[in-house]
Amino acid sequence: MYFLPQHRHFKKLNSKKLSSKKINGSFSAVLASIFVAAILTACGKKEDAAPPAPAAMPASYIAVAPTSVPMSVEAVAQTEGAKEVEVRPRVGGIILKKMFEEGEPVKAGQTLFLIDPVPFQIALNQAKAQAAGQSARITQTSRESNRLKELLATQSVSQREYDNATSDESISQAEMMQAQANIKEAELNLSYTQVTAPVSGIAGRFQFSEGALVAANTSLLTTIVQLSPIWARFSLSESEVASLGGNINANNVTDVTLILPDGSEYGQKGKLNFAANQINPTLGTQELRATFNNADKTLLPGQFVRARVTTGLQDGVFLVPQTAVLTGDQGKYVYVINAKNEATVRQVTVGEWRGKDWIILKGLNENDKVIVDNLIKLRPGAVVAPRISGQAPEKQASATVLADKPAVH
Repeated sequence: MYFLPQHRHFKKLNSKKLSSKKINGSFSAVLASIFVAAILTACGKKEDAAPPAPAAMPASYIAVAPTSVPMSVEAVAQTEGAKEVEVRPRVGGIILKKMFEEGEPVKAGQTLFLIDPVPFQIALNQAKAQAAGQSARITQTSRESNRLKELLATQSVSQREYDNATSDESISQAEMMQAQANIKEAELNLSYTQVTAPVSGIAGRFQFSEGALVAANTSLLTTIVQLSPIWARFSLSESEVASLGGNINANNVTDVTLILPDGSEYGQKGKLNFAANQINPTLGTQELRATFNNADKTLLPGQFVRARVTTGLQDGVFLVPQTAVLTGDQGKYVYVINAKNEATVRQVTVGEWRGKDWIILKGLNENDKVIVDNLIKLRPGAVVAPRISGQAPEKQASATVLADKPAVH
C-alpha cells in the first residue's frame, strides 16, 4: 500500500514525459516539412528565374545553282590614238602664220604653219646661179678637151696636156651634179617652210605663237592624234593569263570590252591587235593592246578605263552577291544554313566580279543556302530563321515565358 501512491505518481510522471516527447517530435516534423518546402520553393524560383533561350535570328538566303559565265578578267587600261604624231619643223625660221584651228580635224597634207620663206628662196637662187656657172665651166672644158685631142693627133701637144684637159672636163661635170643636188636641196628646204599635216586627225594646241623663232627638227609645234580607231593598252599578270587558258593572242580572245570611269560599258567591242610574245620579267605581266572604233569620239587619248578580256565560257560556277562574301584569316568565306538551321562557315575560292556578284569557283554545292543579310550579327553555329531573299519575312509567333506565382492562402 505504501508504494502504490508512488507508483501512480511515477506513472503520471512518465506519461507527462511521453506526451512531451510526442509534442517535441511533432514540432520537429513540422519544422522539417517547412524547411523542405522552402528548399523546393527556392529551387522552383531559381528555375523560373533562368533566362529564356535566345530567339532565332532572321536571315535571308539564296539557293545557289551552277551556271556558266564568260571566262574573263579585267585590268586597268589607258587609251591612246592609233596614230599620235608630233609636228616639228624641218627647217628653222620665223613662224609667219598659223593656218589651222586648234582642236579641230585636219587632213593629211594640209598646211598648218608658214615659216618665213625668204632666206630659203635666196638659197635656191644661189644654188641655181652656181649650177649655171658650172654649166659654162663644162662647156669650156669640153671644148678645150676636143681641141687638144686634134692637136695630139699631129703631136702638137703632149699627152699630158691632153690628159689634164680631159680630167678638167670630168671634174666640171661632177661639180655640175653637185650644183644640181644643191638646187634640189634648196627647193626642198623652201617647200618645208610650209609645215603640213603628216596624217589626218585632231590637231592639238599650238605650242608657240606667230612670230616665234623655231629650230629645225627640235621645236614641237603641235600634235595630231587619230581618234578613230583608238587603242587601249593594258597588261595581265601571269595568274590572270593562266585563268584565261594561257597564251593570250588575237586567235583565242573573243572580244575586249571597255568599262568607262562611270561604270558603264563602251558600246563598241574591241579586237586584240597586239599581244607580247613574252612575259615582262620585271613586272611579271603580258602586255596587250586592243583597237576600238571611235567614230563619235567618245574616247579620248590618255583616258583611264578598264578592259575586260573574254576568251570563252566557264561552266559549273556559282554567282553570289558581293555583300555575302566575307574575308577572314583563311581567305574568302560565306555563311551557309545547314539542316539544323544553323549558320556555318564555308571557305570559297572566288574569281572575278560579274556585275554585283562574285564568281565562286570552289567551295559551294548545288542548292546550298547562302545567307545574304545580317552578316555582321552572325556567328558560327548561330540558329537562324531562314527566309528566301527578296520575299517578305513571315510572321513568327513570339515565345513568352510566364513566371510561377506563389499561391495565396
